[in-house]
Amino acid sequence: MRILIVEDDPGLGSAVRDKIAVEGHTPDWMRTLADAQDAVRTVGYDLVLLDMMLPDGRGIDFLTTLRGRGATTPVIIMTARDQLTDRIAGLNAGADDYLVKPFDLAELSARIGAVARRYAGKPGPRVVLGDLVVDLAAKRVKGPLGDIVLTQREWILLEVFLQRPGQMIAKTVLEERLYSFDATVESNTIEVYISRLRKKLGAAVIETQRGLGYRLIGG
Repeated sequence: MRILIVEDDPGLGSAVRDKIAVEGHTPDWMRTLADAQDAVRTVGYDLVLLDMMLPDGRGIDFLTTLRGRGATTPVIIMTARDQLTDRIAGLNAGADDYLVKPFDLAELSARIGAVARRYAGKPGPRVVLGDLVVDLAAKRVKGPLGDIVLTQREWILLEVFLQRPGQMIAKTVLEERLYSFDATVESNTIEVYISRLRKKLGAAVIETQRGLGYRLIGG
């Protein structure tokens, strides 16, 4: 998933960014609401991790504006404000979950997975794809001959397809999910990784429509 982190604390922000990256997601870390606003106008994120108190304003105002535009992107609030009224305000503004600082990074990972599965219409951690079984929580794929090992980028792309089964996904959307803002996009990267996924999962799993993009078959 492409995840936006809005957090001004350098220690927590870097820890969350590194944890997300290790788990196969693509993180963008913004330290101000102004930068976060620019980011959401530029990229279609799969999830936002939002601090409530930023140097240039309140996270709840950012969330209210986001929802006011009609954006349905999942948002998990991360804040030191643990009063019940704060939680209610955040949830009423459109947050999907609420984590009180300090929190364990393993708990954050579990909540990210749960919110992502809920939005993809797959509340359970396992997805059947033809003769493949995909465990979204463990990030594992099992085929008829046993486990299929995917690299981090291969998993990122597979996760994008699983979130939109049967839908045509443009190459530019896949590139957005694969690269953070500071990364260089190579022209044939998507084609290379799609080819690798087909070799591992089966040639018929991902369909190509020239000029339009790619589609997951059988999800």
